[in-house]
Amino acid sequence: MDIALLLFGFIFMLAGIIGSFLPVLPGPPISWLGLLLLFLTSVIPQDWWFLGITLAIALFVFALDYIIPAMGTKKFGGSKAGMIGTTLGLLVALLFPVLGVFGIIIWPFVGAFLGEILNKADKKTALKAAFGSFLGFITGTFLKFMVSIVFLGLFIAKAWEYKEALFPYFK
Repeated sequence: MDIALLLFGFIFMLAGIIGSFLPVLPGPPISWLGLLLLFLTSVIPQDWWFLGITLAIALFVFALDYIIPAMGTKKFGGSKAGMIGTTLGLLVALLFPVLGVFGIIIWPFVGAFLGEILNKADKKTALKAAFGSFLGFITGTFLKFMVSIVFLGLFIAKAWEYKEALFPYFK
């Protein structure tokens, strides 16, 4: 059972990293579930303080992911249409990877710009708002990614610390 918890925990870790880029999956909370599964093994001692602090961080970053793009858009004079455009641009980048890795950066900006244009903003205002929405999106994504990577590092470090107890056949 410990191996199954370890394996599913690692899968949740990877899903959390992927979720850092996908607006549909909450990256850090999913990564935290991976940490929880690791600590539910019979080998690793339960540390509820550690789990509580990491859960608080995951939920804080999850909440910030909704606040930061709105602040960026508002700060640069944008509207809700720009934020919706940013999200649609990201979905286009993920579903149709025309520009490869650069599409994840370019399409949300294009989406925000088009959202502002459709919201009847002039081109200068739309460009400024698109930049703000894009900057907020990139900041939120980077923050989620970094937290998920740190959680993965904690997961690997703790699993490595108890590797002999987790994998008694490899002694």
